[in-house]
Amino acid sequence: MRKFGLIGYPLSHSFSEKYFSEKFRKENIADASYRLFPLKSIEEFPALLEKEKDLSGLSVTIPYKEKIIPFLDELDETIRAIGAVNTIKFKIQNPKSKIAIGYNTDVYGFRQSIKPFLASHHERALVLGTGGASKAIEFVLKQIGIDCVFVSREKKNIQGKNILLYSELNNYILDSHKLIVNCSPVGTFPDVNAAPEIPYEFISEKHFLYDLVYNPAETEFLKRGKEKGAMTMNGLDMLKLQAEEAWRIWNSDI
Repeated sequence: MRKFGLIGYPLSHSFSEKYFSEKFRKENIADASYRLFPLKSIEEFPALLEKEKDLSGLSVTIPYKEKIIPFLDELDETIRAIGAVNTIKFKIQNPKSKIAIGYNTDVYGFRQSIKPFLASHHERALVLGTGGASKAIEFVLKQIGIDCVFVSREKKNIQGKNILLYSELNNYILDSHKLIVNCSPVGTFPDVNAAPEIPYEFISEKHFLYDLVYNPAETEFLKRGKEKGAMTMNGLDMLKLQAEEAWRIWNSDI
């Protein structure tokens, strides 16, 4: 039996366990299982590997997409540009040892989900949040040719990144950034009434609001954007696409 799972904390409302369990059932994949492994600290990761010696692959979620990197043996070349991991493949080196290799399938999921909906006026983006997920989003947008400005609750100096405070957002900034991507967990169930603190009064029908949050299906962020006529999209398609890409990696020879 091949064993897969998800690490992060908390994991009480995880998408992955249900998705993969249903996938295994629908596709008659009888030799695989998927479990949740909530880790209160990333320092618990080595103990997890010692206990679960037969792991074939792991998904990685908040808050460990960056913190997991020092614990891995190898990194896919994309990780060196992004600096965040959401998928781990365990590769057997010899009968007594295996190595942990880090990948990022958020890149694939985001790119495939958003590209069909982008228009010529989506040439600049506001990326809400500066965590691990935002790094994959920035990587994709740069590939597509979209300039990014990050928005944070605290003033940060991150080399090579333009960062604004939420309090600095105004009509001019929103008018010149027609794509807004929420990479923060704000608005996730159960805190469904919360929304990133942007000036929604400046949102127009030319804006595209994309929320990585998928639970609830329509967050307060998306609801407020829709009320202004903006195009909106949640993170469910991205999540499904990145999960399928993770499955491909786990089952490939790479």
